[in-house]
Amino acid sequence: MNEDIQFILDTTKEAMTNAIKHLEKQFVNIRAGKASPAMLGSVMVDYYGSQTPLSQVANVNTPDGRTITVQPWEKSMLQEIERGIAYANLGFNPMNNGETIIINVPPLTEERRRDLAKQAKAEAEDAKVSIRTARKDANNDIKKLDDVSEDLIKNAEIDVQQMTDTYVKKVDDLFDIKEKEIMTV
Repeated sequence: MNEDIQFILDTTKEAMTNAIKHLEKQFVNIRAGKASPAMLGSVMVDYYGSQTPLSQVANVNTPDGRTITVQPWEKSMLQEIERGIAYANLGFNPMNNGETIIINVPPLTEERRRDLAKQAKAEAEDAKVSIRTARKDANNDIKKLDDVSEDLIKNAEIDVQQMTDTYVKKVDDLFDIKEKEIMTV
C-alpha cells in the first residue's frame, strides 16, 4: 500500500478514536442517578484570578450513593467553589457547613431521565458527525493523491468506509449502554 494512503488512514483512525474518547468523557458528565466525583469534573473555580478545575483546589468524595462532599484545601475557597458549582449549571444545590461543601444528589425523575437520555443521544450524534467529517476529509485527501492507481484509491476509500462503519457502531453501542444506565431506576 502507498505510504501516503497509509498516513491518511492512520490519521483518520486517530481522529475517529478521539471522537470516541470525547464521547466517553461527555457520557461521564451525564449522571445516571448515582453520585460520583466525575459529576463535578466540568466545574471550574476562580483560583486567585485563573480558572482552575475543581479537582485541583479540593478533594471530591462520595461517602454514599446520594452525596458528594467537596473538601477545599484552603478554607478561603469555599465561596468560590460554591460559585463554580452553581455556574456549572449541573442542577445541584451545594450546602456549605463552614468546612466542606455537601451536595445531595436528588433521585432522578422520569422526565429528567428522558432529558438526560436526549442529552446523551445528542452527544452520540456529535460523535458520529466528527467521525463522518474524518471520513470526508480522508476521502478528499485520497482523491488529491496524484501518483496513485485507481484501484488503490478505490481500496483506500473502501477501507475508510469500513473504519467509519466500525466507529459509528461503537458510538451506537456506547449510547445504548448509557441510555440503559440512565433509564434504570
